[in-house]
Amino acid sequence: MTEETPRTPLPMVVPTEDLPPHVRIHEVGARDGLQNEKATVPTEVKAEFIHRLADAGLTTIEATSFVHPKWVPQLADAEALFPLLDDLSGTKGVHLPVLVPNARGLDRALALGARHVAVFASATESFAKANLNRTVDEALAMFEPVVARAKEAESAHDQVHVRGYLSMCFGDPWEGAVPIAQVVRVCKALIDMGCDELSLGDTIGVATPGHVLELLAALNEQGVPTHRVGVHFHDTYGQALTNTLAALQHGVTTVDASAGGLGGCPFARSATGNLATEDLVWMLQGLGIETGVDLGRLTATSVWMADQLGRPSPSRTVRALSHKEQ
Repeated sequence: MTEETPRTPLPMVVPTEDLPPHVRIHEVGARDGLQNEKATVPTEVKAEFIHRLADAGLTTIEATSFVHPKWVPQLADAEALFPLLDDLSGTKGVHLPVLVPNARGLDRALALGARHVAVFASATESFAKANLNRTVDEALAMFEPVVARAKEAESAHDQVHVRGYLSMCFGDPWEGAVPIAQVVRVCKALIDMGCDELSLGDTIGVATPGHVLELLAALNEQGVPTHRVGVHFHDTYGQALTNTLAALQHGVTTVDASAGGLGGCPFARSATGNLATEDLVWMLQGLGIETGVDLGRLTATSVWMADQLGRPSPSRTVRALSHKEQ
């Protein structure tokens, strides 16, 4: 980096009982964040962004999506981008998950050497229709052979990890509150078809801590263990960190976040930005929870990306640590 890395005044570390000692941050800024930008970010800038995120200590960085360019033109350069990241997935051991909406997307990803893929389902019929043009069950039926094909691509020394994203787990802009049993049913279906991990999405940011704990408990009761669950909160009502803390108290150790707070959801207008990775790291550091992330380097990366995009970062921690009026 050529920019000066901001000095990071660490918060006082005050550990709290019954919280995990380590949290894996699943960084989504390069995919979920950039796919919501009106302008298309150049491929070289995306590659530089991902390398900077890795240099900051992030070890799981969602790289892109192998969707048809008609639906997400901002990520139409997946084939050009992924080879630029070979050094990260090779010698540096960074995981680079990619979204694969169907069998064609999976084949494209596997051909480039991707070994961490994700499918994207919905807990509600309205969002399944808006996002996938299918019913919930039709979407699950589409994903089943995709997950099976991914697992068939495994070998003794080369596994394929499959993540199942589930949107609208806590509320839907068309349907309102989403019954917990409805969410659990789709989660179980994703696990049963072979997904290694789930990401529970609060797509429009309406969750509250009690709701989070109730859903996690219901999943456990139906045989879905906590270690296979991650959380993905949006900060529409300022609840993302509060909800994350509740999930940690339940034992969740995988948290999705987006550098600089980039992202939202192009198919749900009420979805605002993702939980900012810097805000998450600040809280986790204060709790004495290890992430492996250098907050100063991460902040510098988000300041750099904000400059590339021509607008300020919405992350409060980025603003505070970079001493910028934004």
